[in-house]
Amino acid sequence: MRGLSRSNLFYMRSMAAAWPREAIVQQPVGRLPWGHVTVLLDKLSEPGEREFYAAAAVEYGWSRNVLLHQIMNRLHTRAGAAPSNFTAQLPAADSELAQQLTRDPYVLDFLDLTAPAAERDLEAALVARLQAFLLELGHGFAFIGRQYHFTVDGDDFYLDLLFFNWAQSRFVVVELKVGGFRPDYLGQLGFYVAWVDGNLRDRDRHAPTIGILLCAGRNDNVVRYSLAGASAPLAVADYTYDTLPERERELLPTAAQLQTVVVAASTASTASTASTASTASTASTAGPADRPEPDVLPGVQR
Repeated sequence: MRGLSRSNLFYMRSMAAAWPREAIVQQPVGRLPWGHVTVLLDKLSEPGEREFYAAAAVEYGWSRNVLLHQIMNRLHTRAGAAPSNFTAQLPAADSELAQQLTRDPYVLDFLDLTAPAAERDLEAALVARLQAFLLELGHGFAFIGRQYHFTVDGDDFYLDLLFFNWAQSRFVVVELKVGGFRPDYLGQLGFYVAWVDGNLRDRDRHAPTIGILLCAGRNDNVVRYSLAGASAPLAVADYTYDTLPERERELLPTAAQLQTVVVAASTASTASTASTASTASTASTAGPADRPEPDVLPGVQR
């Protein structure tokens, strides 16, 4: 026999202690490569968590690196956790399947954003790192388009991100918001879901379309009441950069800062050309202490 190094012998002993004999041949862990088993032993101590990741690794064919990534990002606490109205808007069996497509929060630390980000910046970064984003979304997602354009009686609309989940045969609309949750966001998302369901879905082959709103924070009671009043199957989830290095996290603006920028930019856009010229003239003659603070954050364009 080969491969009986000291460390492997200890792993074998740990495996025998962690799983009963029948599990070695009948349960998911018995169908995993040895490297996957060592990751489960090294990173997890709870039997239930080991079973969760072993089963997912077998079902979805995760590599060892993907398995480690999902463990480090604590997928078992986030899978299917987003608040939704699926049980009210979908048949019971389908609502359970749709709920499995959600995460809460979504961990977007792979984006490597090093400057303040607006919604379009976040969207562009997600598309640039599409493979990592698809992995974070979950199993079976295929990317259809960004800023997906459609018209209704001559009016133009653009939904942020459109996906198709081939495992469940359904369209998934994803909307991104850099600030906290607001009830009117669900109205916009519900409109997009209704259009996709009515124009792209094949009702003979596809499950009902669902929408997922990603936002930076939420009041759970506000979400609950908003979802109760929505007629489309929708879910609301946070996203987080919590695992980014501290230096990169400090560069990202807060939701309050971004809101201030938007308000300031909107106010500035209503000023007349003469007023702008007058302000510029005054600023050019003022001393450093007299000059007003800039009304935008570095890196954020109006």
